[in-house]
Amino acid sequence: MTLDDPAGTIDTQDMENIFGCVCDLNGVLRGKRIPTEQLDKVLEGTVRMPLSICGLDIWGEDIEGSVMVFETGDADGVCVPTGRGVVPISWTRKPTALIPLWMNEESGAPFLGDPRRALANVVDRYKSHGLTPVVATELEFYLIDPTDDTPAPPCSPVTGKRLTSDGALCLDELEHFDHFLNDVYDACRVQGIPADSAISENGAGQFEVNMRHLPDPLRAADDALLFKRLVRGIARKHGFAATFMAKPYGDRAGSGFHVHFSLVDQDGVNLFDNGGDDGTPMMLHAVAGLLETIQENALTFAPHENSFRRLLPGAHAPSNVAWGYENRT
Repeated sequence: MTLDDPAGTIDTQDMENIFGCVCDLNGVLRGKRIPTEQLDKVLEGTVRMPLSICGLDIWGEDIEGSVMVFETGDADGVCVPTGRGVVPISWTRKPTALIPLWMNEESGAPFLGDPRRALANVVDRYKSHGLTPVVATELEFYLIDPTDDTPAPPCSPVTGKRLTSDGALCLDELEHFDHFLNDVYDACRVQGIPADSAISENGAGQFEVNMRHLPDPLRAADDALLFKRLVRGIARKHGFAATFMAKPYGDRAGSGFHVHFSLVDQDGVNLFDNGGDDGTPMMLHAVAGLLETIQENALTFAPHENSFRRLLPGAHAPSNVAWGYENRT
């Protein structure tokens, strides 16, 4: 499968169904289960879904007062492939796959309420200046025991005992959960997700997986979205649940989502790098812009009530508007 070949080389003959999915405002994939006989219909961009599903809240409900619902008759949009192609899914009982889609209006114009369309507009603005953002992400998540009504750390597959202590960069924890992690990396290779290093994080059953840098913000965002779904699916396969929520435990470390980025020009020159430790004036202007707008952007960086439970002083979380070189606090 190549990134530019919609159907790729994926054999869908053994698949009974596929999923056509769009991404909503909270990074949740929403869509339809479609018989594989209708694969061409999906790839041709004739699947329809309500435009309003791009703007649901974290509970999957319509946002009160949303103009995408009653004021417009909750109209359908046209779902067209993003170009990612057929993405195999390895954790379901039968072979299946999903096809990432994004929304057009009935007229064929891009639907600007689709968050992927919003990101594409930002990328186009960079391109108009001859610039390309180079992006990498780090995703933190917890494995939890799903057998109780309240979240609890998982039991070690090796010892059978529940994890009770924090394990920052603990090799034993990585080894105890190596079957799960091996399946995660295998699925990433199949889906074309550039997973890099993994560590055991501060919390019991908490892990972090880094992605490699890409000169394609849309691709990097797609990878992060698919990775989150992949981890949750493989966790279920191993008898766990996985959560990327900011603060699943009140008394344990929260989970962050880190984004690294730089800017390169048309010649591939990193415009933030002056060859030394200080960075270029453009980098400093970029940092200043982040500092100036960080409070207004809290709605994006911390969109839910649970997000703010993580933002505590002394918790390795961004509770102050500040910056520094090699500074995690």
